[in-house]
Amino acid sequence: MADKNYYEILGVDRKATDADIKSAYRKLVKMYHPDLHPNDANAAAKFKEVNEANEVLSDPQKRAAYDYELDHPGARSGAGGFSGFGGGGFSGFGGFSDIFNDIFSGFGGGGSAQAASQGEDITKEVVLSFLDAAKGCTKEIRYFRNEPCSSCKGTGAKNGTAYKTCDKCGGTGQVRYAQDTLFGRTIRMTTCDACGGTGKKITDACPDCKGKGYVRKETVVTLNIPAGADTNSYIRKKGYGQASARGGAAGDLIVVFRVEPHKIFKRKDKDLYVELPISYRIAALGGKVQVPGIDDTFEYLIPDGTQSGTVFCVRGKGLKTRTGTGNMYITVQVEVPTKLSREQKNALEDLDDVLDIKQSAKMRAFKDNVQAMYGVDPYKG
Repeated sequence: MADKNYYEILGVDRKATDADIKSAYRKLVKMYHPDLHPNDANAAAKFKEVNEANEVLSDPQKRAAYDYELDHPGARSGAGGFSGFGGGGFSGFGGFSDIFNDIFSGFGGGGSAQAASQGEDITKEVVLSFLDAAKGCTKEIRYFRNEPCSSCKGTGAKNGTAYKTCDKCGGTGQVRYAQDTLFGRTIRMTTCDACGGTGKKITDACPDCKGKGYVRKETVVTLNIPAGADTNSYIRKKGYGQASARGGAAGDLIVVFRVEPHKIFKRKDKDLYVELPISYRIAALGGKVQVPGIDDTFEYLIPDGTQSGTVFCVRGKGLKTRTGTGNMYITVQVEVPTKLSREQKNALEDLDDVLDIKQSAKMRAFKDNVQAMYGVDPYKG
């Protein structure tokens, strides 16, 4: 006899559908997941028990064998029954990781029955300019797909009603076969060959899709891309993927973004980074410069004596997203003039003559260290 009643553990009855089991499992996983109850031994034990029950009931063949045990006390189904089955494994409905993602991130799996009937997802890459990604924009996506037939609502039957329940599987889409072996009775579940697993038989095919349930056509989707989109971020549009060939829900459209580089800006999350070249004069004397921003330029005061490589943080000048506004980091690069005229060179030499090395802290320290080691002035030719 089965040691545990998995139906009671999940809170469903013996007639529960795959969808009922999946729904109950998801609720209990979220309720008892160890990440939500750290150091709670009772929650951990319940979590393991729930996964054990789901591993059996979400698999048609294991469920059929388990039901046989419930109906035949003392019998053993297969080789060893379900005592302590699975040790809390994570297999049912596409694996625990899929369920966890589905619950906590909205991106994950689905039940095994659902996955078998749902249409395939479509992935499209969309290239965004740096500024479109930073500020947000609207994009129109055009692509071809198998779209659910509107005439038959994806059933393949004329007017969506010209079908009947499959006589062979009774509408379940699966056929159960029992076989007695030396190790006991085994139960095997297979897709019904009479209806292809749909549970329905079309009596009059839809003239528009010829009974397929879908038509090939171009689909146009308008995407409202939020500010702050980045490379490999994505938008998922439910039901805009391929239509199901078995009358199930259509798959999803997954639009993945690739952001082009910018000539001025670099970014990390919400923060912007700008390299700002300034003249020798502004670095020495200080002065105001115009710094580019996402929407416009803004004035920034460079203090006197600024060294090349100095980084200034300007708060609130990064990207404005739904999760907040970033900062801008300005890295100053002092540019040394090239191709000087004779007059300009003479002017610089005159300036250098009146400057004291004490005014240049790094040069002074370097000079002192070299003189201490070698007894020479590195700046005297």
